[in-house]
Amino acid sequence: MTSTPLPARTLETERAIARVLATVRRNVGSFGAAYPDDTTTDGARYPLRPAANGFAEGANRGWTTSFWPGMQWIAWELTGEDVFRDAASAHAADFGRRVHDGEDLDTHDLGFLYSLACVAPSRLLGDSAARAAALDAAGHLMRRFLPSAGIVQAWGDLADAAQRGRTIIDSLMNMPLLTWAARETGDPLFAEAVARHTDQLRRHILRPDGSTFHTFYWDAETGEPLRGATEQGAFDDSCWARGQAWGIYGFALNHRATGDPALLAASRTCAEYFLAHLPADGVPYWDLVYTDGSDAPRDSSAGAIAVCGLYELAALDPAHAARWREAADRILASLAEDYAPAQPADSDAVLLHSVYDLPKDVGIDEGTLWGDYFYLEALMRAARPDWRPYW
Repeated sequence: MTSTPLPARTLETERAIARVLATVRRNVGSFGAAYPDDTTTDGARYPLRPAANGFAEGANRGWTTSFWPGMQWIAWELTGEDVFRDAASAHAADFGRRVHDGEDLDTHDLGFLYSLACVAPSRLLGDSAARAAALDAAGHLMRRFLPSAGIVQAWGDLADAAQRGRTIIDSLMNMPLLTWAARETGDPLFAEAVARHTDQLRRHILRPDGSTFHTFYWDAETGEPLRGATEQGAFDDSCWARGQAWGIYGFALNHRATGDPALLAASRTCAEYFLAHLPADGVPYWDLVYTDGSDAPRDSSAGAIAVCGLYELAALDPAHAARWREAADRILASLAEDYAPAQPADSDAVLLHSVYDLPKDVGIDEGTLWGDYFYLEALMRAARPDWRPYW
Protein backbone atom coordinates (compact mmCIF):
# COMPACT_ATOMS: atom_id res chain seq x y z
CA MET A 1 0.00 0.00 0.00
CA THR A 2 1.30 3.48 -0.91
CA SER A 3 1.16 5.96 1.94
CA THR A 4 -0.12 9.47 1.44
CA PRO A 5 2.77 11.96 1.32
CA LEU A 6 2.97 14.43 4.19
CA PRO A 7 2.45 18.07 3.33
CA ALA A 8 5.71 19.84 2.44
CA ARG A 9 5.51 22.08 5.53
CA THR A 10 5.24 19.04 7.80
CA LEU A 11 8.25 17.41 6.15
CA GLU A 12 10.26 20.62 6.51
CA THR A 13 9.26 20.87 10.16
CA GLU A 14 10.30 17.28 10.82
CA ARG A 15 13.66 17.87 9.11
CA ALA A 16 14.21 20.98 11.23
CA ILE A 17 13.35 18.99 14.37
CA ALA A 18 15.83 16.29 13.38
CA ARG A 19 18.61 18.87 13.08
CA VAL A 20 17.75 20.32 16.49
CA LEU A 21 17.68 16.90 18.13
CA ALA A 22 21.12 16.10 16.73
CA THR A 23 22.51 19.27 18.31
CA VAL A 24 20.79 18.69 21.65
CA ARG A 25 22.05 15.10 21.73
CA ARG A 26 25.62 16.27 21.09
CA ASN A 27 25.38 19.05 23.66
CA VAL A 28 24.15 16.64 26.34
CA GLY A 29 27.40 14.76 25.88
CA SER A 30 29.47 17.94 25.83
CA PHE A 31 28.03 19.75 28.85
CA GLY A 32 27.04 16.87 31.10
CA ALA A 33 25.80 18.20 34.43
CA ALA A 34 27.17 21.71 33.78
CA TYR A 35 25.28 24.67 32.33
CA PRO A 36 26.23 26.58 29.17
CA ASP A 37 26.42 30.34 29.19
CA ASP A 38 23.56 32.62 28.10
CA THR A 39 24.91 33.09 24.57
CA THR A 40 27.35 31.59 22.13
CA THR A 41 30.70 33.11 21.24
CA ASP A 42 31.23 34.02 17.59
CA GLY A 43 27.87 32.47 16.77
CA ALA A 44 29.15 28.95 17.16
CA ARG A 45 29.94 27.53 20.59
CA TYR A 46 28.47 27.92 24.06
CA PRO A 47 31.17 28.31 26.69
CA LEU A 48 30.40 27.03 30.15
CA ARG A 49 28.67 29.57 32.38
CA PRO A 50 31.60 31.54 33.83
CA ALA A 51 32.49 31.43 37.49
CA ALA A 52 31.14 34.45 39.37
CA ASN A 53 30.13 35.61 42.85
CA GLY A 54 31.18 32.41 44.53
CA PHE A 55 29.67 30.14 41.88
CA ALA A 56 31.95 27.70 40.08
CA GLU A 57 32.24 27.51 36.31
CA GLY A 58 29.18 25.84 34.80
CA ALA A 59 27.10 26.36 37.96
CA ASN A 60 23.32 26.78 38.07
CA ARG A 61 22.96 30.54 38.37
CA GLY A 62 21.18 33.27 36.45
CA TRP A 63 17.82 33.26 34.69
CA THR A 64 18.52 31.15 31.60
CA THR A 65 19.74 27.78 32.89
CA SER A 66 16.33 26.10 32.67
CA PHE A 67 16.06 26.56 28.92
CA TRP A 68 18.65 23.81 28.56
CA PRO A 69 16.71 21.08 30.44
CA GLY A 70 13.51 22.47 28.89
CA MET A 71 14.90 21.50 25.49
CA GLN A 72 15.79 18.07 26.85
CA TRP A 73 12.21 17.48 28.03
CA ILE A 74 10.84 18.36 24.59
CA ALA A 75 13.48 16.13 22.98
CA TRP A 76 12.42 13.26 25.24
CA GLU A 77 8.76 13.79 24.40
CA LEU A 78 9.63 13.71 20.70
CA THR A 79 11.88 10.66 20.80
CA GLY A 80 11.38 8.69 24.02
CA GLU A 81 15.18 8.42 24.26
CA ASP A 82 16.49 7.85 27.78
CA VAL A 83 19.51 10.10 27.18
CA PHE A 84 17.28 13.18 27.13
CA ARG A 85 15.09 12.15 30.09
CA ASP A 86 18.07 11.23 32.25
CA ALA A 87 19.91 14.47 31.55
CA ALA A 88 16.82 16.58 32.23
CA SER A 89 16.06 14.64 35.43
CA ALA A 90 19.57 15.30 36.73
CA HIS A 91 19.04 19.01 36.14
CA ALA A 92 15.68 18.84 37.94
CA ALA A 93 17.48 17.49 40.98
CA ASP A 94 20.01 20.32 40.77
CA PHE A 95 17.22 22.89 40.61
CA GLY A 96 15.81 21.28 43.74
CA ARG A 97 19.16 21.80 45.41
CA ARG A 98 19.29 25.42 44.18
CA VAL A 99 15.99 26.40 45.75
CA HIS A 100 16.66 24.35 48.90
CA ASP A 101 20.02 26.07 49.39
CA GLY A 102 18.61 29.50 48.57
CA GLU A 103 21.02 30.18 45.71
CA ASP A 104 20.35 33.12 43.38
CA LEU A 105 16.60 33.38 44.03
CA ASP A 106 16.15 37.18 44.13
CA THR A 107 14.38 37.36 40.79
CA HIS A 108 10.95 37.04 39.21
CA ASP A 109 12.58 34.63 36.73
CA LEU A 110 11.91 31.80 39.14
CA GLY A 111 8.95 31.25 36.81
CA PHE A 112 11.15 30.69 33.77
CA LEU A 113 13.52 28.57 35.83
CA TYR A 114 11.13 26.23 37.62
CA SER A 115 8.38 25.86 35.01
CA LEU A 116 10.81 24.27 32.59
CA ALA A 117 13.18 22.54 35.01
CA CYS A 118 10.70 21.18 37.58
CA VAL A 119 7.03 21.62 36.61
CA ALA A 120 7.76 19.69 33.41
CA PRO A 121 9.05 16.51 35.14
CA SER A 122 6.41 16.81 37.84
CA ARG A 123 3.76 16.58 35.15
CA LEU A 124 5.51 14.23 32.72
CA LEU A 125 6.96 11.75 35.22
CA GLY A 126 5.09 12.37 38.46
CA ASP A 127 8.43 13.44 39.98
CA SER A 128 7.50 14.35 43.57
CA ALA A 129 10.87 15.96 44.34
CA ALA A 130 10.56 18.21 41.29
CA ARG A 131 7.03 19.10 42.33
CA ALA A 132 8.22 20.06 45.81
CA ALA A 133 11.02 22.19 44.36
CA ALA A 134 8.62 24.01 42.02
CA LEU A 135 6.22 24.71 44.87
CA ASP A 136 9.09 26.04 46.97
CA ALA A 137 10.11 28.29 44.07
CA ALA A 138 6.51 29.53 43.71
CA GLY A 139 6.56 30.44 47.40
CA HIS A 140 9.75 32.43 46.90
CA LEU A 141 8.20 34.17 43.90
CA MET A 142 5.17 35.18 45.96
CA ARG A 143 7.48 37.04 48.35
CA ARG A 144 8.10 39.45 45.49
CA PHE A 145 4.41 40.34 45.17
CA LEU A 146 3.77 43.93 46.30
CA PRO A 147 0.10 44.12 47.34
CA SER A 148 -0.05 47.93 47.25
CA ALA A 149 0.97 48.05 43.58
CA GLY A 150 -0.47 44.68 42.62
CA ILE A 151 2.71 43.60 40.85
CA VAL A 152 5.52 41.09 41.22
CA GLN A 153 8.80 42.99 41.44
CA ALA A 154 11.19 41.94 38.70
CA TRP A 155 14.74 42.20 39.90
CA GLY A 156 16.91 42.59 42.96
CA ASP A 157 16.55 42.46 46.68
CA LEU A 158 13.18 43.85 47.75
CA ALA A 159 14.98 46.47 49.81
CA ASP A 160 16.87 47.79 46.76
CA ALA A 161 15.48 51.29 46.19
CA ALA A 162 16.52 51.31 42.52
CA GLN A 163 14.44 48.20 41.78
CA ARG A 164 11.60 48.70 44.25
CA GLY A 165 8.22 48.71 42.50
CA ARG A 166 9.64 47.82 39.08
CA THR A 167 8.47 45.06 36.79
CA ILE A 168 9.10 44.14 33.15
CA ILE A 169 7.03 42.66 30.36
CA ASP A 170 9.03 39.41 30.56
CA SER A 171 7.30 38.82 33.91
CA LEU A 172 4.18 37.64 32.09
CA MET A 173 6.02 34.40 31.38
CA ASN A 174 6.79 33.90 35.07
CA MET A 175 3.15 33.91 36.12
CA PRO A 176 2.40 30.33 34.91
CA LEU A 177 4.46 28.98 37.83
CA LEU A 178 2.02 30.68 40.21
CA THR A 179 -0.97 29.43 38.20
CA TRP A 180 0.39 25.89 38.43
CA ALA A 181 0.97 26.28 42.18
CA ALA A 182 -2.62 27.49 42.62
CA ARG A 183 -3.90 24.33 40.95
CA GLU A 184 -1.57 22.08 42.90
CA THR A 185 -2.28 23.56 46.33
CA GLY A 186 -5.73 25.13 46.08
CA ASP A 187 -4.30 28.30 47.63
CA PRO A 188 -6.18 31.25 46.04
CA LEU A 189 -3.40 33.73 46.84
CA PHE A 190 -1.34 32.45 43.92
CA ALA A 191 -4.18 33.01 41.44
CA GLU A 192 -5.00 36.41 42.91
CA ALA A 193 -1.41 37.55 42.41
CA VAL A 194 -1.51 36.41 38.79
CA ALA A 195 -4.80 38.21 38.12
CA ARG A 196 -3.65 41.49 39.68
CA HIS A 197 -0.19 41.47 38.15
CA THR A 198 -1.34 40.71 34.61
CA ASP A 199 -4.09 43.33 34.82
CA GLN A 200 -1.59 45.96 35.90
CA LEU A 201 0.67 45.12 32.96
CA ARG A 202 -2.27 45.25 30.58
CA ARG A 203 -3.23 48.68 31.88
CA HIS A 204 0.23 50.23 32.00
CA ILE A 205 2.94 48.33 30.12
CA LEU A 206 0.76 48.00 26.99
CA ARG A 207 0.60 51.38 25.22
CA PRO A 208 -2.48 52.74 23.41
CA ASP A 209 -0.88 52.15 19.98
CA GLY A 210 -0.37 48.44 20.72
CA SER A 211 3.36 48.64 21.44
CA THR A 212 4.80 47.92 24.89
CA PHE A 213 7.21 49.35 27.38
CA HIS A 214 9.95 46.98 28.45
CA THR A 215 9.73 48.05 32.07
CA PHE A 216 7.35 50.03 34.27
CA TYR A 217 7.63 51.52 37.74
CA TRP A 218 5.03 51.79 40.50
CA ASP A 219 5.29 53.46 43.88
CA ALA A 220 5.67 50.40 46.09
CA GLU A 221 4.00 52.07 49.08
CA THR A 222 1.03 53.84 47.48
CA GLY A 223 0.66 51.67 44.39
CA GLU A 224 0.62 54.72 42.09
CA PRO A 225 1.79 53.94 38.53
CA LEU A 226 4.81 56.12 37.78
CA ARG A 227 6.49 55.71 34.38
CA GLY A 228 7.48 53.36 31.62
CA ALA A 229 11.03 52.95 30.37
CA THR A 230 13.35 50.45 28.72
CA GLU A 231 16.34 48.45 29.86
CA GLN A 232 17.21 46.57 26.68
CA GLY A 233 15.33 48.41 23.93
CA ALA A 234 16.56 51.24 21.72
CA PHE A 235 14.67 54.08 23.47
CA ASP A 236 12.16 54.43 26.28
CA ASP A 237 9.43 55.10 23.72
CA SER A 238 10.51 52.50 21.14
CA CYS A 239 9.33 48.89 21.15
CA TRP A 240 11.87 46.23 22.10
CA ALA A 241 11.12 43.25 19.84
CA ARG A 242 11.59 40.52 22.42
CA GLY A 243 9.39 42.38 24.87
CA GLN A 244 6.60 42.62 22.31
CA ALA A 245 6.93 38.87 21.71
CA TRP A 246 6.69 38.24 25.47
CA GLY A 247 3.49 40.29 25.34
CA ILE A 248 1.93 38.10 22.63
CA TYR A 249 2.76 34.86 24.41
CA GLY A 250 2.46 36.03 28.00
CA PHE A 251 -0.92 37.71 27.72
CA ALA A 252 -2.27 34.66 25.86
CA LEU A 253 -0.99 32.21 28.50
CA ASN A 254 -2.44 34.30 31.30
CA HIS A 255 -5.78 34.55 29.52
CA ARG A 256 -5.79 30.75 29.41
CA ALA A 257 -5.12 30.74 33.17
CA THR A 258 -7.55 33.45 34.27
CA GLY A 259 -10.24 33.51 31.60
CA ASP A 260 -9.97 37.32 31.53
CA PRO A 261 -11.05 38.40 28.02
CA ALA A 262 -9.07 41.63 28.36
CA LEU A 263 -5.86 39.60 28.41
CA LEU A 264 -6.84 37.83 25.20
CA ALA A 265 -7.48 41.24 23.63
CA ALA A 266 -4.06 42.39 24.87
CA SER A 267 -2.37 39.41 23.24
CA ARG A 268 -4.16 40.16 19.97
CA THR A 269 -3.11 43.81 20.18
CA CYS A 270 0.53 42.87 20.76
CA ALA A 271 0.38 40.42 17.87
CA GLU A 272 -1.06 42.95 15.44
CA TYR A 273 1.61 45.52 16.28
CA PHE A 274 4.40 42.93 16.05
CA LEU A 275 3.25 41.63 12.66
CA ALA A 276 2.79 45.13 11.28
CA HIS A 277 6.41 46.01 12.10
CA LEU A 278 8.20 42.98 10.67
CA PRO A 279 10.63 43.18 7.77
CA ALA A 280 9.97 41.26 4.57
CA ASP A 281 11.38 37.95 5.79
CA GLY A 282 9.24 37.95 8.94
CA VAL A 283 12.09 37.95 11.48
CA PRO A 284 12.26 41.14 13.58
CA TYR A 285 15.08 43.55 14.11
CA TRP A 286 16.08 43.71 17.77
CA ASP A 287 13.82 46.74 18.24
CA LEU A 288 10.69 47.26 16.16
CA VAL A 289 11.65 50.87 15.49
CA TYR A 290 13.94 49.47 12.76
CA THR A 291 12.57 48.47 9.37
CA ASP A 292 13.69 46.99 6.04
CA GLY A 293 16.92 48.57 4.87
CA SER A 294 18.31 49.05 8.38
CA ASP A 295 21.69 47.59 9.29
CA ALA A 296 20.48 46.94 12.85
CA PRO A 297 20.85 43.35 14.10
CA ARG A 298 17.95 40.95 13.94
CA ASP A 299 16.66 39.11 17.01
CA SER A 300 15.64 35.65 15.89
CA SER A 301 14.83 34.72 19.50
CA ALA A 302 12.03 37.32 19.47
CA GLY A 303 10.72 35.67 16.32
CA ALA A 304 10.73 32.21 17.95
CA ILE A 305 8.92 33.49 21.06
CA ALA A 306 6.34 35.23 18.89
CA VAL A 307 5.72 32.01 16.93
CA CYS A 308 4.92 30.18 20.17
CA GLY A 309 2.66 33.01 21.22
CA LEU A 310 0.85 33.07 17.88
CA TYR A 311 0.21 29.33 18.01
CA GLU A 312 -1.12 29.76 21.56
CA LEU A 313 -3.27 32.67 20.42
CA ALA A 314 -4.66 30.59 17.54
CA ALA A 315 -5.78 27.94 20.01
CA LEU A 316 -7.52 30.51 22.21
CA ASP A 317 -9.00 32.76 19.51
CA PRO A 318 -10.81 30.48 17.05
CA ALA A 319 -12.44 33.37 15.18
CA HIS A 320 -9.00 34.53 14.02
CA ALA A 321 -7.08 31.26 14.35
CA ALA A 322 -6.22 30.97 10.66
CA ARG A 323 -4.58 34.41 10.66
CA TRP A 324 -2.45 33.71 13.72
CA ARG A 325 -1.46 30.24 12.54
CA GLU A 326 -0.50 31.46 9.07
CA ALA A 327 1.67 34.21 10.58
CA ALA A 328 3.34 31.71 12.92
CA ASP A 329 3.99 29.28 10.07
CA ARG A 330 5.53 32.03 7.94
CA ILE A 331 7.91 33.26 10.66
CA LEU A 332 8.89 29.72 11.65
CA ALA A 333 9.65 28.78 8.04
CA SER A 334 11.92 31.81 7.75
CA LEU A 335 13.71 30.92 10.99
CA ALA A 336 14.28 27.35 9.82
CA GLU A 337 15.45 28.40 6.38
CA ASP A 338 17.71 31.35 7.12
CA TYR A 339 18.42 31.57 10.86
CA ALA A 340 19.25 27.99 11.84
CA PRO A 341 22.65 26.35 11.21
CA ALA A 342 22.79 24.50 7.90
CA GLN A 343 24.30 21.49 9.66
CA PRO A 344 24.07 20.51 13.36
CA ALA A 345 27.86 20.40 13.64
CA ASP A 346 28.15 24.06 12.64
CA SER A 347 27.05 25.44 16.03
CA ASP A 348 26.09 24.46 19.57
CA ALA A 349 23.08 26.75 19.07
CA VAL A 350 20.05 25.66 17.05
CA LEU A 351 19.01 29.24 16.23
CA LEU A 352 21.49 31.91 15.15
CA HIS A 353 21.35 35.71 14.90
CA SER A 354 19.78 36.61 18.24
CA VAL A 355 20.45 39.64 20.43
CA TYR A 356 20.66 39.51 24.21
CA ASP A 357 21.22 43.14 25.29
CA LEU A 358 22.42 45.52 22.59
CA PRO A 359 22.61 48.67 24.76
CA LYS A 360 25.09 46.85 27.01
CA ASP A 361 26.87 45.22 24.04
CA VAL A 362 26.07 41.70 25.26
CA GLY A 363 25.29 38.76 23.02
CA ILE A 364 24.83 40.53 19.69
CA ASP A 365 24.29 38.28 16.65
CA GLU A 366 24.69 35.12 18.73
CA GLY A 367 22.81 31.99 19.60
CA THR A 368 20.96 32.23 22.92
CA LEU A 369 19.62 29.58 25.27
CA TRP A 370 16.12 31.03 25.19
CA GLY A 371 16.18 31.42 21.42
CA ASP A 372 17.11 27.74 21.14
CA TYR A 373 14.38 26.66 23.55
CA PHE A 374 11.56 28.66 21.97
CA TYR A 375 12.63 27.59 18.47
CA LEU A 376 12.30 23.95 19.51
CA GLU A 377 9.00 24.67 21.28
CA ALA A 378 7.75 26.39 18.12
CA LEU A 379 8.72 23.37 16.03
CA MET A 380 7.02 21.07 18.53
CA ARG A 381 3.85 23.14 18.35
CA ALA A 382 3.92 23.09 14.54
CA ALA A 383 4.49 19.34 14.35
CA ARG A 384 2.27 18.28 17.26
CA PRO A 385 -0.62 20.76 17.59
CA ASP A 386 -2.06 18.82 20.55
CA TRP A 387 1.20 19.09 22.55
CA ARG A 388 0.80 20.53 26.02
CA PRO A 389 3.39 23.23 26.85
CA TYR A 390 5.11 23.39 30.21
CA TRP A 391 3.86 26.91 30.99
